[in-house]
Amino acid sequence: MGNPLLDMTVTVDDAFLSKYNLKPNDAILAADTHIPMYDELQQKYSIQYVAGGATQNVMRTVQWIVKTPKVTTFMGCIGNDENGKTLSNAATSTGVNVQYQINPIHPTGTCAVLITGNNRSLCAYLAAAEKFTKSHLDEQFQYVQKALFYYISGFFLTVSPDSALAVGRHACSNNRPFTFNLSAPFIVQFFTDRLNELLPYIDILFGNESEARAFSAIQKWETEDVAEIAKKIVNLPKTNTQRSRIVVFTQGCDPVIVAEQGKAIQTFPVILLPTEDIKDTNGAGDAFVGGFLAQYIQGIPLSTCVQCGLWAAHKVIQQLGCTFPKNVNFKES
Repeated sequence: MGNPLLDMTVTVDDAFLSKYNLKPNDAILAADTHIPMYDELQQKYSIQYVAGGATQNVMRTVQWIVKTPKVTTFMGCIGNDENGKTLSNAATSTGVNVQYQINPIHPTGTCAVLITGNNRSLCAYLAAAEKFTKSHLDEQFQYVQKALFYYISGFFLTVSPDSALAVGRHACSNNRPFTFNLSAPFIVQFFTDRLNELLPYIDILFGNESEARAFSAIQKWETEDVAEIAKKIVNLPKTNTQRSRIVVFTQGCDPVIVAEQGKAIQTFPVILLPTEDIKDTNGAGDAFVGGFLAQYIQGIPLSTCVQCGLWAAHKVIQQLGCTFPKNVNFKES
């Protein structure tokens, strides 16, 4: 489950970001002051529209790698409009089984993806996406019951925390892996209670260095060492004791950190691309998680899961948006 959004990918300058009080490498929800920005983008800039939304991107990445249709099922809310049809077509064309809730009043959500150099600033206008209701999950719960693995992004906690909890509890009671992504520092900072309620059900936690440090600050751990934060998180209370918790933190160009209860910290180096080969870092984190999960659901060792995640992110940042090159296949090195 997640927030399906149509990405509006645009190259802008620093002055544009400053005008709307946006940071070069950040992710936020649109406030009232940001609404005029969407009109300005459409009137003055050349926009590339790409299917987006963090969880949907992860599902699309998994499908791109495993190539078997309908390995993944995605739920979210879209509007009854052309943007919704575009999103649906993009997801189903990669093999995702979409089970959207259709809102007849609100438009499909959009996300301004503002590119400045190698940075991207995300500003999401959720619209219909934030109208998802637990009743839709209840009506489609057969898909939850059939699933063997579960993934939700932190952004969804702003919309339907009850739905996230229902899936987490179902996964726990059936001893099936429940995976989750912190997604953005503001999720940790402003939706702390919702995150803390869900945390005991999480088997694998994804995030980046900024989100890790935000989590540490909220917990008052007084450390910014990402490896140390990962070690502390794996030892937080957990409901399903049959599975040890795993924490996976990416750090941009720095090594990926993997922590697992009772085991030493592992680090995995990132293969750097020349700056001129990087087109868009938007979707890199989602691609990493999708690549990781594409191997994990097949019972592949964690080291290969991380390797595939890095490979997927490596491919996606050479594209515009979370899109995929054709005729490439992951091969373990």
